[in-house]
Amino acid sequence: MCRPWEVSGLSDRGELVLEARHVTKIYPISGNRTLTANRDVSLKMYRGRTLGLVGESGCGKSTFMRMAVSLEAPTEGEILFHGRDVSHFKGEELRQHRQNIQMIFQDPGEAFHPRMRVMDIICEPLLNFKRIQRQEREAVARKYLELVELPGEFAWRYPHSMSGGQRQRVGIARALTLEPEILICDEATSALDVSVQKNIIQLLVRLQRERQLAIGFICHDVALVQSLAHELAVMYLGSIVEVLPGERAAAGALHPYTRALMGAVFHLKMDFDKPVQCIEGEVPSPVDTPPGCPFQNRCRMCREICRRERPALRTVGEGHQVACHLFGGGE
Repeated sequence: MCRPWEVSGLSDRGELVLEARHVTKIYPISGNRTLTANRDVSLKMYRGRTLGLVGESGCGKSTFMRMAVSLEAPTEGEILFHGRDVSHFKGEELRQHRQNIQMIFQDPGEAFHPRMRVMDIICEPLLNFKRIQRQEREAVARKYLELVELPGEFAWRYPHSMSGGQRQRVGIARALTLEPEILICDEATSALDVSVQKNIIQLLVRLQRERQLAIGFICHDVALVQSLAHELAVMYLGSIVEVLPGERAAAGALHPYTRALMGAVFHLKMDFDKPVQCIEGEVPSPVDTPPGCPFQNRCRMCREICRRERPALRTVGEGHQVACHLFGGGE
């Protein structure tokens, strides 16, 4: 049975809003070494659609989204917003561009100043860009609180007097004030109870439908993100290993890593007599990545070519790409 917020994945993609082309992010570390957080990442975000990004902790998901929102610049590659490379914007040009892409953080309690009222939290971006006058704060805050299904009276509250779900709704309201085209959700539901997660997801789906937002959704819960996302991108050790429609993730995943992730999802109709497939071994260090496929040391189907050559991301079906020699005509 479909979840209440479940969305279809293969309808017309619509307008391309943001495109990352061969983005690599390298950090210098001690000992004249480098850490590669993202390697040759190419992804697209479309108006009115959700791109889900999943993978283990430390795989580079948040690093990529931080570059998408212009909090960091890529070492190599381009990030195009409506065809214009914004990856090296600086000064006032960067400041003005920030209005186009807003971020919702994992823990709104850490994102808000504890001594600021909700009214001031929501209206701060509008005041910074001189879109409203200070005397308009309460009316504007009430408008956006009601948009995210909170009482307008909450404008006078402080964050500590609200629940986690209510604070996250305030975070969504603040992100929407500048009327962005893209929302980046960095683990926006992981700190919430399951019932509250469902309500927040339903809210995001409604807002996306009403405002035709492009949404980038980072999440560890692969079952949640594959039901929410129109398109699902799977990242491993900084590389995209598979991109496929969210609705096809459970049955259509091809990469061994994606299949292992989907196989670890528990649901009521699963066969409990069938053993859960575990991913053996440890993720290699991003400081010293091996040649060839990044997943080779944990893959049960690893072959000699996998140890020599890094597989390219190849199209294997409609809206489906996979970086694996098993599906690339290799040896």
